Amino acid sequence: MNKSELVNCMSEETTFSKKDVTRVLDALTRIVGRTLKKGNKVTITGFGSFWVSTRQARIGINPATKERMKHPAVNVPRFKAGKNLRKEVKLIG
Repeated sequence: MNKSELVNCMSEETTFSKKDVTRVLDALTRIVGRTLKKGNKVTITGFGSFWVSTRQARIGINPATKERMKHPAVNVPRFKAGKNLRKEVKLIG
C-alpha cells in the first residue's frame, strides 16, 4: 500500500476529507522524524515504537574493484511492532 492508497482508506474509514488525512499523515511523519532526530523514542501504544540506532563503522569491499572501503558509523531509524499489530498480522498469515 502506498501513501495515496493509505489516504483513501483512512478517508473512507474516518469520513475525513483526503486533504485533511494527507495533512495529518504529513504532520505525523514530520513529528516522528523530528523526534527521532533529537534522539528520542516515539511509541504508539498497540502499534509500535520508533527509535534511532547507531550502526558501527565497518570495512567493506567494493565488489567491482575488490578495493577495501571504510563505511562510517551511521544513525538509522528502527521500528518494533506493538502487541496489537503483531496479533493482527498473525491473524492474516
